[in-house]
Amino acid sequence: MKTLFARACALLLLALASAAVAAQPAAGREYRVIDPPRPLARSERIEVIEFFSYGCPVSYAAEPYLTRLLTKREAEIDLKRIPSPLPAAWASFARLYYALEATGLLERMHWPVFDNHHFDGRRLNNEKNLLAWLGRNDVDVLIFKQAMDSPEVAAKVATARALLDTYEIEGVPTFVIDGRYFTTARLAGGVPEVVEVVDYLVDRAREERGKK
Repeated sequence: MKTLFARACALLLLALASAAVAAQPAAGREYRVIDPPRPLARSERIEVIEFFSYGCPVSYAAEPYLTRLLTKREAEIDLKRIPSPLPAAWASFARLYYALEATGLLERMHWPVFDNHHFDGRRLNNEKNLLAWLGRNDVDVLIFKQAMDSPEVAAKVATARALLDTYEIEGVPTFVIDGRYFTTARLAGGVPEVVEVVDYLVDRAREERGKK
């Protein structure tokens, strides 16, 4: 009886191990390999680029999962957000993101923009609605409008548009990990899943760096 029980336990462990291997993200399935890898700035942390838009409901849905990942791995991940100016209806959101960055309001207003546009339905892609909402949130609307219309913000939006082509981005949110891998919610199978794949790829990128 003990022998049969031991064999049953061994078979169960083997089955669990096989299931774990099968569940591991795979290249060409949950993520894709970028070949050749994109050059990176020198950093000890693993670069994660998030192509997103305030206008995208999937980007909105991914935000809490991404926040939890960053909280867990803050010391390891260098997150760079790139707001997509495409389609044209999202161009105002790209300008909004870079204006928040330029005026030092990004950390305070990033999540409220998402929440008020999608959850509260304030249509913040409309400039009149946006400026009125910002004013109610103690933002100097005149200074903010100047930032939105500045050549510096226009240049950053143009750079973001060029990066969409460079990385061949077809939709958002798309995550590029350490210039080596990219994944999307569609590839990963859902919103929680894509952040889990990002987590996995951060470890994989770290391993690849260790081989050099």
